[in-house]
Amino acid sequence: MIEVVLRRVLVLIGVATVVTGLTQLVVPEWVLGIVHANTSATSAHFFATVGMFMVLFGGVLLHALWSGRHYPLVVFWTALQKLGASALVYLGVKNGVFGAIALGVCGFDFLSGLIAFWYWRKVMTKEGR
Repeated sequence: MIEVVLRRVLVLIGVATVVTGLTQLVVPEWVLGIVHANTSATSAHFFATVGMFMVLFGGVLLHALWSGRHYPLVVFWTALQKLGASALVYLGVKNGVFGAIALGVCGFDFLSGLIAFWYWRKVMTKEGR
């Protein structure tokens, strides 16, 4: 039962990651403004690049979850990506790159990473790995 709930939550996380990544890719200056970061051509370009990777990780997570098969390796690497993103956003806030509002992003990514690891562990245990 918990595996089904975790899977559904991960689908929502995947959708949110794709949508926010697309937003960041298409209008990086707007998103940088929301998180109270300096906006320059360079920061917008790199923020859009990060958005593209968010779309890819969210997309591969959705693909793995909707495929009807378990792809625990995809979930494992997505968990690492989410925890890494959380750490980097936290450091960005700590170092004054982003405003405190970005801690919401940090928390979402941290929780997403934990949920992904939990699901990964459940799938691996079920498969006897």
